[in-house]
Amino acid sequence: MKSMETDWQQLQELALEEVEATLADLPAPLREKARALPVTFQRQPNPDQVRDGIAPDTLGLFVGPEHAYQETSLEPIPPQIILFLENLWEFSDADEEIFLDEVHTTYLHELGHYLGLDEEDLFDRGLD
Repeated sequence: MKSMETDWQQLQELALEEVEATLADLPAPLREKARALPVTFQRQPNPDQVRDGIAPDTLGLFVGPEHAYQETSLEPIPPQIILFLENLWEFSDADEEIFLDEVHTTYLHELGHYLGLDEEDLFDRGLD
């Protein structure tokens, strides 16, 4: 399945299916909050993100205000999760099963940031 590394459409479809499956497994109150948070896909961090300190091999990123601060935030961008699909594919050694597992874990990790969890909290929950 190595050819998928150039098949952007298929990577997006697989990732979207995994995000939807992950959402479906969440408890209802959390699922409602998570569904309100857009998820976008990029191949890799763009040059502006890298200049801002995001590592080129980053798997995912939460941007914008955390859920608890959304109403009072002056952040110029709305909250969203960005999954870097080519980085996830490369990290998974082009293995579809590993890719899906990494999409799942990375999505939950970034959702945790949206909900106010820090890296230590995420590590404690196995979402590092």
